[in-house]
This record gives sequence, C-alpha cells and structure tokens, in this order.
Amino acid sequence: MGSGSFSVSGSGSGSVSSLVLDGERGELVRAPVVRLGKKGGAKGSLLDEKAVIALRNHSEAERRRRERINSHLAVLRGMISGTEKLDKAALLAEVINHVKLLKATATEQAKGYTMPSDTDEVTILCEPQTANTTNTSFLIYASICCDDSPELYPELKLSLRNLHARVVRAEISSLSGRVKIVFVIMPERGGSDEVGKNILVDSVQHALRSVLDKVNSSIAFMPRTSLLNKRRKVSQFESSSSSS
Repeated sequence: MGSGSFSVSGSGSGSVSSLVLDGERGELVRAPVVRLGKKGGAKGSLLDEKAVIALRNHSEAERRRRERINSHLAVLRGMISGTEKLDKAALLAEVINHVKLLKATATEQAKGYTMPSDTDEVTILCEPQTANTTNTSFLIYASICCDDSPELYPELKLSLRNLHARVVRAEISSLSGRVKIVFVIMPERGGSDEVGKNILVDSVQHALRSVLDKVNSSIAFMPRTSLLNKRRKVSQFESSSSSS
C-alpha cells in the first residue's frame, strides 16, 4: 500500500498526515502530523512536498519488507509439511529442529566415508588388534587432511619410510582441491609393547605434522595464498582399551 491522504489546514499554516503500515500490527495507522510552513511560501511548499515524499517512501519500504518476509516464510512452509497453520514463531522453531535433524543425519552418514574437510589437520587413533592375522597387539589409524599439491605424496612417502612401522592399508579421497589420506599402520616386530606403542604413535604424529607444515609452506608461495587461511587442528585420540 502507498501513502494515505494528507490535508492542509486554514490560511496560515497547515499539516500533512498519511497512512503508513504498522510492521508489528500489520495494519494501517495514521502517521505523526507534519506541520507545514506558511501557505503559498516557496520554502513552506518545498517542506510540504518533502514531507509527503518521505511518508510515501516509508510506507513503500515497509510494504516491500513485509512482502520479503512473507515470501521467505512461504519458502519455509514449503520445505516442511504440516506447517501451513503455524504462526511465525512456531514455524521458525520447527525449521530449526528440522535443520538440526538433517545435520545430525548427515554427520551420522558421513562417518563411513573418508571425505576431506576445510580444516588442515592430522589425527591419530590407536586401536587394539585382536585378530590373529597380524603379530601385533594394536594398529594405528593416522590421517592427514590438507590442500592437494604435488609435494604432498613424495613427502609422505619419505616420512613414512623412516618409521619403524609398516603401512598395511591406505585410503585417499579428494574434493574441490582438498585431499584426505588415511593410513593403517602396524609396528615392526618387537614394537608391540606399551613403550614401543607410545614411541610409534608419537613418531607417526610428528611425521605427518612435519609433512603438513612443509606442504603448507610450499603452497604459501603460490598465487592462491588466500586458500591457506584455514584453521589447523592437530588432535590425538587413543582408546582407553588400548592403554589397559
């Protein structure tokens, strides 16, 4: 709705009033009276015109704002069934719950996949090994996630070769210039005791962190330096059962 009407009083001075849309109540109300200048004066006439234009613009802006809000609410109602009769507060609460559910579902489904994230990180997980296929009491699951680069793979090969361990499996995945590699590592013979386990875990973590630092340093001299503004997180996890 545009502006309403305005009126000018008697001979000396006048006033302008207009109907504007109240955003809270959703109905037209009379705007505050704007006092005009002397009738017939050039200055008073200019003020009259500016007041009317300002009131009209305010009413039009409020109308467009409500249209945008109603449009967004209509989209939200279309995303979730059974929300046609809910008011705005109840609808927003329902949408928030729906988004939380979707996020939890996506997180649960992603546990079985090795997908790179936006965070440069090294993770180490030490798990007990009970199968009879190996002669060790534990396996190390180590992963590195970073930007993909030509220097990454030679550095990994060199670092892991210097460890007193054997890589029994490796999985790699890439997405949008990011890569994540997961290694399953077992100790060499004689390294299955508690001391040997701790030494190997520290060695693997140090090796992968060193690779991550070197790769990031080399990428820093490339044009896409802006991609390096990522939070780096290095975490180490060890199950309680493996230390018992």
